[in-house]
Amino acid sequence: MKTKNISWFLFIGIFLIHFSCTKDFEEINKNPNAGTEANDIFYLTKVIIQTAYDYQKASYRDEPSAAGRYITRLRNASADNFGWAAKSWDDQYKILSTNQTLYDQATAGGRDQYVALSLIMEVFNFANITETWGDCPYTEALKSKSDMIIYPKYDKQQDIYPDLLKKLEQANTLLQNTSLTIDAGADALYGGDKLKWRKFANSLRLRMLLRSAKKISTAYSDIQAIVNNPTQYPIFTSNADDAEIPYVNTHKWPGGPTGGGGTLDDEYAEFIKRRPSKEIIDFMQSRNDPRLSILFEPVKLAPEANTQDKNAYVGVPISLHSPYDYNGGGDHISILNRSIFYKDYPTDSKDFMVKASLITYAEVCFILAEVAQQNGVTVPGETAESLYKKGISTTLNYWRVTDQQVIDNYLAESAVVYDGTLKQLIGQKWAALFIRGYEGWFDCRRTNDILEFEKSFIQENLSQRTVPLRYIYPDGERSNNKEQYDAALKVFGADDRNTKMWLLQ
Repeated sequence: MKTKNISWFLFIGIFLIHFSCTKDFEEINKNPNAGTEANDIFYLTKVIIQTAYDYQKASYRDEPSAAGRYITRLRNASADNFGWAAKSWDDQYKILSTNQTLYDQATAGGRDQYVALSLIMEVFNFANITETWGDCPYTEALKSKSDMIIYPKYDKQQDIYPDLLKKLEQANTLLQNTSLTIDAGADALYGGDKLKWRKFANSLRLRMLLRSAKKISTAYSDIQAIVNNPTQYPIFTSNADDAEIPYVNTHKWPGGPTGGGGTLDDEYAEFIKRRPSKEIIDFMQSRNDPRLSILFEPVKLAPEANTQDKNAYVGVPISLHSPYDYNGGGDHISILNRSIFYKDYPTDSKDFMVKASLITYAEVCFILAEVAQQNGVTVPGETAESLYKKGISTTLNYWRVTDQQVIDNYLAESAVVYDGTLKQLIGQKWAALFIRGYEGWFDCRRTNDILEFEKSFIQENLSQRTVPLRYIYPDGERSNNKEQYDAALKVFGADDRNTKMWLLQ
């Protein structure tokens, strides 16, 4: 009996101690100095910066710079000859993994403002993946932790794209309805401005709707609904809305001295071997474009000494056998303007340097000009011509061309005066997309080379005479995710750089 009493009292004591500790555990273990949004803020900053810098880098250093006909390499020109090999998507999925953590924590904490931002960044990155490769892991792609799915299936692009568009609308609604604020210090893109994030979401939606308009029957009516209701669907209305971030000391512009550019006396340095293409130089030179002397430098030696192109500004044709010898050599070929592009980061507030850009107001103007001109969309207070002119003026303003007489003179050039053709409109949009991620390549691809670049391609060193339509899936997919990879190809088609994805069929 005595033993039973001792055992009973011992059990009661342990129970009370356990109950007391459990009840107060959360309060005892709270750090009074830690903010509840610390992780959200950290992940948000990381996702924004990495997305913008990686996207911009492609327009200068990777395949899109050659496919969009902006940059020609004098040396190591493998990307220029279009014999593209498999390309990794690890960086994009790493960003999406970080963004998924942001989404999960914000959802669990009821912080709708960060849920919305994570949705926008998810859409931007997934859209880039599917637009570049085609069908890809989507619904199972980020579930290695939550569901232990390490071999994700590939989703069809025709299923991915509509879902991404829905998420942009969801993000816009969340930001419209929440009173919660965005930490200005963590928001590297807009400094906590919810309205600008909404403009970003809806402007990105315009880009994606135009890109998918041949495949999604409601695309033009959706665009019409957006422009009809700027309160519900605000979009970019000035260059101040552009989704872009500056380069900082810890993240260098990939053309700068320590951002991959090298020194100016090294012919193998990234900055020296990457020259403007013949297409972009000839386009601007033939139209007396004021951007020509802003974006590029004239040849180093007297133009009279040039062996082929006697102009002061000279671009390099694609896929020459010895591009470094073209026109008499490197001193007879233009380079990008060092005052803008050969910098690590601005040294003071008055400095101007290219930023890492995701989408701009100028692009939005040209998107709306095209749908007004070609597809019967009515933009309140605008015409296709006014939007075309606004796209040009906005781009000139961006590059610090502010003299209205100079702008008017350019708009009066015979090749620039609005003629109502899609070719002219796409040409000006293409010029505006210089150093803007993948967009030049994607737009030329979407319009079936309406600018007829392929007619100018030299056969000497080309693997194919047409611009590739996509990247080949990463090597790791064939070895590490072979079952899902093989299953995907039965639906998608050959894993070839010329296979047409759903958007292009």
